Amino acid sequence: AYGPIIEAHKDDPFTEQQKQWQLMRRGRYVEFNLVYDRGTVFGLKTGGRIESILMSLPETARWEYDHHPEPGSPEADIMDAFKHAREWV
Repeated sequence: AYGPIIEAHKDDPFTEQQKQWQLMRRGRYVEFNLVYDRGTVFGLKTGGRIESILMSLPETARWEYDHHPEPGSPEADIMDAFKHAREWV
């Protein structure tokens, strides 16, 4: 199911703004992983191999303080979906 989606969209064009958004979302993933993920925190606190832990993170990411996407943008829509439970079915 995932392969055909990737194949259909792997060459889709994207804007610099979309790339910056992707990097910011990756930054949020890194934040979650290093601060909140119990497995990662356990590994860091108990002498786990830091290189192995960090290798699981994205190679590139971005952080921007107090970022708010443009109202009505696809980015704002997905943030709303993240923050408010929906009945999808």
